[in-house]
Formats: sequence, C-alpha cells, structure tokens
Amino acid sequence: MKHPLEDLIEAKIVEAQKEGAFDNLVGMGKPLEPCDDPENILFSKVVRNHGGAPEFVVLGRELAQMRAELRETGDRTRRHEIMKEMSMMEAKIDIARKQFTR
Repeated sequence: MKHPLEDLIEAKIVEAQKEGAFDNLVGMGKPLEPCDDPENILFSKVVRNHGGAPEFVVLGRELAQMRAELRETGDRTRRHEIMKEMSMMEAKIDIARKQFTR
C-alpha cells in the first residue's frame, strides 16, 4: 500500500534535483561506509560519535579494571573476591556479545 505522502515527497525530491540541491554534496561519488546494522545506522552513528559503545565493550573495560586490581592486590581474600567477580563478568560479556550479534 502506498503512503499518502509518497507523491508529495517524490515531487519535492525532483524539484530539489532540478534546483541543484544535491549537486556537490560532501562525499559525492564516494562509496558508502559499510554498515552491519542498516536499520539502526543513524542511531548507531550518533551513539558512536558520542562515545557510546556496545554493552560487551563497556563490560570488557570493567573486566580490564578488575584484572588490574587483581594484579595490584596482595590480600588473598580480596583476590578471591575479584576472581569471582571476573568470572561473573566474563559470563555477562559472553551474553552481551551474543545479544549484540543477533
């Protein structure tokens, strides 16, 4: 079924083309960037440009901090706690990675 605004939109695009609105655009004639998620490309680009990252990346950073703390900690009880936390974090990362690739 055709959307009621389709004809109006098409007419506006044709008019803009005739007026040269699409001439000399940035990136004209260059290939588009590859996209893993075409349905969410705009959202993904905004998130990436503002320092966002997939959950498994954020969790991976936390895991790296835990590993650093483990290296610096001499207390056996605390080391045991950190290793438990790391084990849980690795499971969370695995789940988040699987969710991301769906």
